[in-house]
Amino acid sequence: MTGSFRLGYVPGATPGKWARIWGEREPDVPLDLVTVSAAEAADLVREGGVDAALLRLPIDRTGLHAIPLYTETSVVVIPKDHVIAAADEVSTEDLADEIVLHPQDDTLDWETLPGKPALERPATTADAIELVAAGIGVLVVPQSLARLHHRRDLIYRPVTDAPESRVALSWLDHETTDLMEQFIGIVRGRTVNSTRGRQQQQQPKQAPQPKRRSAPPRSKPRRGRR
Repeated sequence: MTGSFRLGYVPGATPGKWARIWGEREPDVPLDLVTVSAAEAADLVREGGVDAALLRLPIDRTGLHAIPLYTETSVVVIPKDHVIAAADEVSTEDLADEIVLHPQDDTLDWETLPGKPALERPATTADAIELVAAGIGVLVVPQSLARLHHRRDLIYRPVTDAPESRVALSWLDHETTDLMEQFIGIVRGRTVNSTRGRQQQQQPKQAPQPKRRSAPPRSKPRRGRR
């Protein structure tokens, strides 16, 4: 095979393990990893900018397949000296008196935003993290994003009733190539011997061996009369 397979992934998604397995199974086809924003990921797949993408649901699924892969816990990011830091976990009610930042790239599917709204929405999660560090509000994000933007002066705690973030693999619904099937198999944990999505190599059938005929039983010689 020639060319490469381009995989987009949103911040917080970690394709490293799957990229390593790809390199073992498809050594002649480079896997190009492309960082994309959560808002642009689905459109980039539709436009053919990548062959597939690891993105966060919900998305507009028009023209796309999407296989949910895993679900992330949502956490609140707070300064280390914040009163919430003493708790092991919190609920949205515990955030009622807090200014809860809502960045424009937020992908959590909120029905009702917790806490008090800030005067302005930060453009990105990274911007919101900076505001939390400055003591201007708190931030609820998927746990992987809290780890991605880790700072020594911040800490995070699980939010028990916040929407969870679902990470999915998405690709064009009319274009499931052999390479796409290979990557689907990798993320789903199929073994290297799996033949799904690829043409099975037919083993040549052995010609049936002719049956050996058993020799007729020998007749005993008759003894003549004396």
